[in-house]
Amino acid sequence: MRWKKGRRSTNVEDRRGQRVGGGIKLTGGVVLLAVVVILLGGDPSALLDVMGDAPTTQTQLPTAADDEAADFVTVVLGYTEDTWREIFASAGQTYREPTLVLFTDVVQSACGMNSAATGPFYCPPDERVYIDLGFFRELQRMGGGGDFAQAYVIGHEVGHHVQKLVGTSDAVRQAQARASSQAEANRLSVALELQADCYAGVWAHDTNQRAGGQILESGDVEEGLRAAAAIGDDRLMRSAGRAANPESFTHGTSEQRAMWLRRGLQTGSVDACDTFTELGS
Repeated sequence: MRWKKGRRSTNVEDRRGQRVGGGIKLTGGVVLLAVVVILLGGDPSALLDVMGDAPTTQTQLPTAADDEAADFVTVVLGYTEDTWREIFASAGQTYREPTLVLFTDVVQSACGMNSAATGPFYCPPDERVYIDLGFFRELQRMGGGGDFAQAYVIGHEVGHHVQKLVGTSDAVRQAQARASSQAEANRLSVALELQADCYAGVWAHDTNQRAGGQILESGDVEEGLRAAAAIGDDRLMRSAGRAANPESFTHGTSEQRAMWLRRGLQTGSVDACDTFTELGS
């Protein structure tokens, strides 16, 4: 992915190295355990609280590689701003840019205290995307490495911001409150997450088109698809030694995540991302 000449976003808040509460460290086992707790409908905070009771350690200073990764994030965020601003303008709307927060291990957001073990996330109340750069190393370990794979993750979280702006996320929360079962609420969550995957593809397609095809390189699309598949609910649950239970899925299978990202990449159309109709949610 050609990114070094891209515009750097000014909407990045760097909290790396700040100590908040206990010293929770991101490891592969912690990631999988926390993800499985979430997939099963539980609250991972209890797990993370127990870990947070361990003695706090001094956070390491960012390395040169970390700083390059942070620079990469600012460029990708800039790309999302430019592209979504144009998409919203073409629909007669104004795009409100989110802030992206870089943190280490633990962060305080308007959604509460969050650990890096739960992965990157978007917090609707404060309209911020939160990322611990250590997640990218975990993603590579799970088979989803590469710069465009990382860009896809950012594009997905920004996709949730788009859903907040157009009212989709609020509508889903209201529908989940009325749901007759947890399985029904989970199906709505899957549709929301797959739409964010599709929006990530729309962003990448439009950004590359505006740049005359000079951003995405050979192999980038495959990187993104591998990353999407690597974090499918079924694969994560099996990696944690549990049977894949579709009623517990909240993000979609590996096949679904890759399929919806590909659809966005191929069409570049927001209208092609109606996961709710296609999934019957």
